[in-house]
Amino acid sequence: MNSSKAVLPGEQHAMSYSDLLAQVPLFSSLAGEDLERLSTRLQSKHYDRGEIIFQRGDPGADLYIIRQGEVTIRLSAPDGKEVSLALVRQGESFGELALLDDAPRSTDAVAREETHLLSLRREALHHFLKERPEVVPSLLAELSRLVRRVTKAVHDANFLDAKARLARVLLDLAQSQGKAGTEGVAINSRLTQTELAALCGLTRESTNRWLRFYAREGLLSYEEGRITLLEPDSLRQNAD
Repeated sequence: MNSSKAVLPGEQHAMSYSDLLAQVPLFSSLAGEDLERLSTRLQSKHYDRGEIIFQRGDPGADLYIIRQGEVTIRLSAPDGKEVSLALVRQGESFGELALLDDAPRSTDAVAREETHLLSLRREALHHFLKERPEVVPSLLAELSRLVRRVTKAVHDANFLDAKARLARVLLDLAQSQGKAGTEGVAINSRLTQTELAALCGLTRESTNRWLRFYAREGLLSYEEGRITLLEPDSLRQNAD
């Protein structure tokens, strides 16, 4: 499963580990020298499609950064019910809370496709911070923003109706992984209605109903799992 410092096609001249670290919000404020120093502490790992990276309750000691692929962060119940919390793509990270304490994982992480990761162990980060204590305030600021994003997600799940929750999720996906074109903003991930429903915390039927509503209104198009926001500003009016 895991590879050691594997080089992906075209990566040798396209991106160094420090370049990838600079894309991660938690480390984006670090200077180039610090990014290079921290990048030497990263380990390369590989997961096949559908492979579990970690499960809720597992010991947590690593932050992961995606070099290539996509990962679903989800919650699962003993009866098999699953709720997807986020989709994480190249240049994004997950598992940040493992850097703060030794508490068990609070979610599952599963590879949606063949995925190459970089992992940073808690001990490695702590050693780096002892060498460079002046970077601690900026890292804490980024972690506080992470907590606020989690709080916002909990608020949305509990206080927004189905129509608004779907709009919020689509807008968030467009912001994090959208590509602007002549017709609108295309969401890169190909999502089934079941996957989209899980991200919204809705039933598939409710998700399908509001997708069709927004399509009739001319706010989006949905074809074979590809979603394009045709009128993002108008969709945003439905997100509150």
